[in-house]
Order: sequence, then C-alpha cells, then structure tokens
Amino acid sequence: MDFLLTPDPGLVFWTTVSFVILMVILKKYAWTPILDALNMRSETIEESLKAAERAKAEVENLVKVRQEMMDDARNERDELLKETRELKDKILSEAKLGASNESEKIISLARKQIEAEKNAAIKEMKKQVAELSIDIAGMLIQTELKDDQKQRAIIDKYLENINFN
Repeated sequence: MDFLLTPDPGLVFWTTVSFVILMVILKKYAWTPILDALNMRSETIEESLKAAERAKAEVENLVKVRQEMMDDARNERDELLKETRELKDKILSEAKLGASNESEKIISLARKQIEAEKNAAIKEMKKQVAELSIDIAGMLIQTELKDDQKQRAIIDKYLENINFN
C-alpha cells in the first residue's frame, strides 16, 4: 500500500502532459466557443434589456399620446355640443322672432282687412240709407205734389230761401 502514497515521477509527468494536452484541446475546441456563446448570449440579453426599456418608454409615450388624444376628443366633443346648443338656441330665438313678426304681420293684415270690410259695410249702409231716403222722399213728394196748391207753396218757399246774385 505504499505505492499509492508515493507518486511515481513518470506517472506525474504523463498526467501533467495529458492534462496540458486536454487543456489545449478544450481551450481550442470547447472553451472559446463556450465563452463566445456566453459573450454572445450576454450581448443578446443586454440588447433585449435595452429593447425592453425602449419598448417600455414607447408604451409610456403611446399611453401619454392616447390620453392626450382622448382629452382632445373630449374637448372637441364638448365644443361641438356647446356649438350645437348655441345653434339650437339661435334657431329657436330666430324661429320665435320670425313667428312673432309673422303673427304681427297677420294681425296687422287682419286689422286692415277688418277696417276695409268695415268701411265697405259703412259705404254699403250709406248707399242703402241714401236709396231708402230717396225712395221715402220720392213717396213723400208724390203724396205732397199731387195737389197743385201744395206744389206751388213748396216752390215759393224754396225760391224765397235761394239768394240770386
């Protein structure tokens, strides 16, 4: 059991040579590609983190823009509603004014028409009264003038009242 505790110089030499060869082969074919892959993975992760930060900033910007657009849309809607109310009030007031003016015109026209009809009725009444008066006067004259004496008395009476120039 002694031989396990004392190292043999040949065994140490060949173990060291094998180890160095293994290290050179691993360095050339394994560690460099592994380290390159790890570096590439590290760079990819860093780029992904940067892209995630950019995306986060872009999302925040989009949220901000969306909120501004919504605020603008609300303001525009409120402005349109205000303009619509003002237009409605204007149209109603114009319609009321127009209706008032139209009713004034209709009332004025009706008054003129009533006045014209009243005047026409008065003229017609005067005409009828005149005709009636003429008829009555004619009847009276006929009855009065049947007698010659009465006719001469009436003519004399009128002739006295007339002044000849």
